[in-house]
Amino acid sequence: MLPEAMSTAVPYVGAPLVYKGKVRELYDIGEHFLIAVTDRISAFDYILQPAVPDKGNILNRLSVHWFNETRGIVRNHMVHADVNKLGSFVTDKERLRDRIMVTRKARRIDIECVVRGYLTGGGWRQYQQTGEVNGIKLPDGTRKNARLPEPIFTPAAKNDVGHDEDISFEQMKRSVGAELSEKLRDTSLQLYEFAHQRLSERGIILADCKFEFGLLDGELILIDELFTPDSSRFWAEENYALDIEIDSMDKEPVRTYLAESDWDKNSEPDPLPPHVVEETTRRYREIYRRITGVNR
Repeated sequence: MLPEAMSTAVPYVGAPLVYKGKVRELYDIGEHFLIAVTDRISAFDYILQPAVPDKGNILNRLSVHWFNETRGIVRNHMVHADVNKLGSFVTDKERLRDRIMVTRKARRIDIECVVRGYLTGGGWRQYQQTGEVNGIKLPDGTRKNARLPEPIFTPAAKNDVGHDEDISFEQMKRSVGAELSEKLRDTSLQLYEFAHQRLSERGIILADCKFEFGLLDGELILIDELFTPDSSRFWAEENYALDIEIDSMDKEPVRTYLAESDWDKNSEPDPLPPHVVEETTRRYREIYRRITGVNR
């Protein structure tokens, strides 16, 4: 039997709710923000039921792991992730253990910084139509899932409602300025190369990933989450092949179930079956074990 999943943090935090995303909730606690990571899971812009036990604390613990690992590349927004340091405004600290992060208050840059090391997913679909990805010309005859000659930076303009919009680097420069765009690109590529190498030592391929950044007192800092199954495409090396759909190490059981169901994607879906929820929890636990070496 799986433990009860946490679908919402609101009853346990007596601080102003600034933002409620599909998974994360952001609270204003004065000098800092508090991020609480729930077990909610989404697909096609719908929050699915039930929540997936352990998902939230695994996402949060992975971000803590990677924020600590990458401090030498770029500063990040994490102050601490210790629930015992929170004040009396939290009424159930055990409920939030491993799920919270206290962060600095940065001003978000409205660009999703995507790095692709392999041609798959949305990048593959673009390439099939144009031979390019976000305006970057790729070699003719590049096959699906092929490793690119070098990682490419493919930004998207962030939308809080609906899907983010793929843009070219030139469009990005017009939006946020050339100097900041170059800094975001170079930092994103550094982060990808660092994690790609670390993960390869653990039998994991980092196919692509996305980052969010903010500005704090004029300094670029990394925010949100980092190298989690919700922000990165992980492949087990033993499953890697060209020209196929590779089973990614994330919520793939949910996507597979929904694709094989008769859900029209335009109405509230039926609850997920227990076996799909359990298999999804197992996936999140397994990627955490493979990345950190620690069983969850």
